[in-house]
Amino acid sequence: MAERKPVVAIAGASGYIGHHLLGCLQGKADVIALSRSGGRRDSTLGVTWRACDLFSMKDAEKGLEGADIAVYLVHSMMKSAKLTQGTFEDMDVILADNFAKAAKKQGIQQIVYLGGIIPEGEGVELSRHLKSRLEVERVLRASGIPVTALRAGLIVGPKGSSFPILSKLVKRLPVMILPKWTNTRTQPVALNDVLRGLTSIILDFDLQDRSIDVGGPNVMTYRTMMRATAEVMEKNPKMIGVPFFTLTLSRLWLRLVTNTPKEMVYPLVESLKHAMVVQPEHYVEGISDGQTPFRDAAKRALAEEQSGRTARRPARLPNLGPLKQDVRSVQRIQLPAGWTADEAGRYYVKWLETFMNPWVQTAVDDQLNCRIGFLGRRTLLELSYSKERSSEDRALYYITGGLLLDSEANERGRMEFRKIPGADEAIIAIHDYLPSLPWFVYYVTQANMHAFVMSAFRRHMRELADGQTQKKHPASRAQTQSVIQTS
Repeated sequence: MAERKPVVAIAGASGYIGHHLLGCLQGKADVIALSRSGGRRDSTLGVTWRACDLFSMKDAEKGLEGADIAVYLVHSMMKSAKLTQGTFEDMDVILADNFAKAAKKQGIQQIVYLGGIIPEGEGVELSRHLKSRLEVERVLRASGIPVTALRAGLIVGPKGSSFPILSKLVKRLPVMILPKWTNTRTQPVALNDVLRGLTSIILDFDLQDRSIDVGGPNVMTYRTMMRATAEVMEKNPKMIGVPFFTLTLSRLWLRLVTNTPKEMVYPLVESLKHAMVVQPEHYVEGISDGQTPFRDAAKRALAEEQSGRTARRPARLPNLGPLKQDVRSVQRIQLPAGWTADEAGRYYVKWLETFMNPWVQTAVDDQLNCRIGFLGRRTLLELSYSKERSSEDRALYYITGGLLLDSEANERGRMEFRKIPGADEAIIAIHDYLPSLPWFVYYVTQANMHAFVMSAFRRHMRELADGQTQKKHPASRAQTQSVIQTS
């Protein structure tokens, strides 16, 4: 009898790393490829595509069904809705938590995660990007499933983020002004070496439940890396080092020269102050020591990029009609010690009435369904509590009605309160919300009002956690608990 192949689910399978990883696992594992557009892709021998929006825990559970190992290659730098309110860090928390909880429910044996090298030492203040990568790793581990994190610095390949930005700079600028951060050491690693490491981790259970750094054979500064890239391109730009070019100016400079979206450039530039080299305590022989020299990796990446430009374009995906006019809002708040997400959700409803008095009134029935009204007459929004999809750590409300909802188009609109594992913090999120107002009117009125209310509630909860709010706000936690119990 043939030995059963492991079933590997890859979240982010249509992305830059995921696409190449599919080829590496061919014949070695049965793959479930997860992507938001997975329903429009044809499955092949050994690869089953599934549509999966990881902002939905229900989607994540369906996507991971039947898998033994789950690979997490997702990062939320780019917007996922027509209007997105919130930071990429908070988006990443929701995505990782949904993935981890779904993996736990489906009996996943191991999670494999591709993150970033974390510089260690006293007084190291991590950039937002690296903090987020480390937080995602922590959230995944909170599930109790063994997690193996492969941490890489700059990955040298034809797509992705960092190397294409660097190569565009070299290609487009005959004179390069090099800020102080270009003297930071980094250990670039070829795409093939990263894929080899991921494949080894996925197929070798002896490597589970640890963090492993991976880097190439060359430790370089960004300046020497730019020089080496220029030589591969057969260019000779003049490079001038300056001590006064700040990270803020660098962000604007890189964005303008490379024509890369700010959502991608800004977080990456902030990480350039860190030395991204393999740490001895996270070294594993055969995985951490990439074998491809930087020049060879750069030459191959540039050649693949050029061939990709001249290759025939693939057939377009079918027209799915007009884009959704959807909204996603993700906000992080501090929680008083010991509070659950469920408590925070119920508290918010009463706080909203107090904060917006006398214009807004709220009501909660014995099934915890909520009504938000205007001057007691008009129902602005109706929130239906989902008992079967909620817990102490997550309170889920479906947005089911009200004047502010496009009820005819609404299918998945929902609001959730979610506690971040291992922290006295929670996420308040609205997903797939379709407003009834014309888009421009919504954008300049309701969207701004929601952002203002969330900011006020975040400030209120921070004060409450600090023990400073009891005298300032009439809706104390004790009063709210009394209201909940008698509703």
